[in-house]
Amino acid sequence: MLRTLGFSHVTKYCGYSSIRVFPQCKRLGLLMNCGRFSVSNNNLSLAFSKSVFQSCSEAKSHVFSLPYSSGAKHPVFDTVTHLGKNRVSCSSYSFQSRRPYSQGSSKSTSTPLIKLRTRLVVTCLFGVGILGTWYYLRSEKEKKLQLQRIEQLKKVAIGQGDFNLVDHTGKPRTKKDFFGHWVMMYFGFTHCPDICPDELVKISNVVSILDEDKTLPPVQPIFISVDPERDDVEAMAKYVKDFHPRLLGLTGTPEQVKEAGKAYRVYYSTGPKDEDNDYIVDHTIIIYLLNPDGLFLDYYNRSKTEENIAESIKKHMKTYVKLFT
Repeated sequence: MLRTLGFSHVTKYCGYSSIRVFPQCKRLGLLMNCGRFSVSNNNLSLAFSKSVFQSCSEAKSHVFSLPYSSGAKHPVFDTVTHLGKNRVSCSSYSFQSRRPYSQGSSKSTSTPLIKLRTRLVVTCLFGVGILGTWYYLRSEKEKKLQLQRIEQLKKVAIGQGDFNLVDHTGKPRTKKDFFGHWVMMYFGFTHCPDICPDELVKISNVVSILDEDKTLPPVQPIFISVDPERDDVEAMAKYVKDFHPRLLGLTGTPEQVKEAGKAYRVYYSTGPKDEDNDYIVDHTIIIYLLNPDGLFLDYYNRSKTEENIAESIKKHMKTYVKLFT
């Protein structure tokens, strides 16, 4: 489809010529890269793709309205001379004719942004997946270690036996009375000059520290006498008043105390009596921790501070798994 225009010795290949020549066409985006100028017998021939003309009838009618006579000029063309050849400069175009290009540039700019956002989303999801997997594997490992610890505790002989004693109010007590409670247990005697009071003060302070955390269950402190000859119910009641209000004093017959000490592998021995019939009892200095199942869980010697013991008990409480239902 060719039309001959009256311009001589002009040749130019211009990918944007169709847009610049026809700014009036509202559908200029369809004409991009479809125009071509050529020289034929001193006449300018303007050829356009057939498909483009079919998609923009307005542009087609505008082409046919251009002047036909030789030497005629149109305001959209500027004839310039360069390197001995006449060329058409497609310079006269309105701001409206640039709109399709600015819109196309916006779309091309938004495409990398969309790709960048997609990559960020995928990266974040991948990171969350890795973190979740790590946390799950860690939790499973801790559970496995806890179960192994429980199995080991079941085989430990310490604390497996029961005891039958009397508390400082005269009430009979057995090990089953403390099931469902965390217990700190200490063996000593009321006539102890220094070590026993120090350890009972430590236990009282640990209980007070744990009581400050309302999310933790209460701990029951217990003091079992290894000197049943002198530590009767009345003596125990008077002695425990100097420590934590929840401290429970237990005593019994020599046989009952012996069985309780044997269950927790407590060593104690009565020393020689002096002229005042006074004596010292040598015994194991250990604080025992029992879980709500009544099993021995941990122990603390004199080198452990109140803070050390409190932190250890908190950890045991948070990782505790009930054994019996």
